[in-house]
Amino acid sequence: MHAMLCSSPGGPDVLQWAEAPMPILATGDVLIKVAAAGLNRADLLQRQGKYPPPPGASPIIGMEVSGAIAALGPNVKRWKVGDKVCALLSGGGYAEYVAVPEGQCLPAPANLSLTEAAALPECIVTVWANVFEIAALKPGETILVHGGSSGIGTTAIQMAKILGAKIFVTVGSEAKAEACRKLGVDLVINYKTEDFAAAVLSATNNCGVDIVLDMVGGDYLARNLSALAPFGRHVSIATQQGSKANVDLRPIMQKRLIVTGSTLRGRAAEEKARLVQEVEAKVWPWVISGQLKPLIYKVFPIKNATEAHKVMETGAHIGKIVLEVAA
Repeated sequence: MHAMLCSSPGGPDVLQWAEAPMPILATGDVLIKVAAAGLNRADLLQRQGKYPPPPGASPIIGMEVSGAIAALGPNVKRWKVGDKVCALLSGGGYAEYVAVPEGQCLPAPANLSLTEAAALPECIVTVWANVFEIAALKPGETILVHGGSSGIGTTAIQMAKILGAKIFVTVGSEAKAEACRKLGVDLVINYKTEDFAAAVLSATNNCGVDIVLDMVGGDYLARNLSALAPFGRHVSIATQQGSKANVDLRPIMQKRLIVTGSTLRGRAAEEKARLVQEVEAKVWPWVISGQLKPLIYKVFPIKNATEAHKVMETGAHIGKIVLEVAA
């Protein structure tokens, strides 16, 4: 098969479409003939040598795909050859074929193209695990989502809106603000021109929000804590501006805050399968009904992954970038 390989850690130009060994199917694995692969910021970090794959995972970049099942490993129970699926991966997505445990696959929604389906697994499972499970968002609560126009952000907005929550977001441009407003956001804050913590407190009569979903890190943490209401929950899922922060513990104690976070890629296959099963039961009906759908910014042929990475690095995208694999 062919796959997008990295000759060495570096910039987007190190990506090369080249021959690679076919994946070997372990017990319970399915082989997917890839139709499309979703692009994630973690892909950029892996390419740069800053985010190695978990032990035993494919070294090929790519954490979500869609396609048709081409072969079954031993003891596969649910799927058959020809089934159209999308899947959450630990790696290997930028390729013509990828092996994945069957429990990490979801049926491709009939109302979406396979290109659209490739943009679903990573974002939806991340939002479900962090906002709905860890932070336990409830109807009527208010959530602040940083990076509201990102793939995670636009997914979190839609899922929280369907639940009946109130949604605040931060963005860096008017185009991104408008995209979030179209998704039904209640308050859009341009972090380049406004103090987001002050804006949150002003909009909530100095009470604050119930949940902050943070992918920024660094000095955002202290401001996030100031923007939280009593008994609020702070969930970190990325550290784009640094993994270290100086924090005054007193607001955490005084407001009885919960400060937590998680990553998804390194979890055990059994845990990923549990999350995927929950998503299929609770969230997939929203996808099938059309209430929840990916916001696609741009689609590139997989051979142009270098250009796709360059676009993501500019930060100008709104929603998801997807790579299509030629049939």
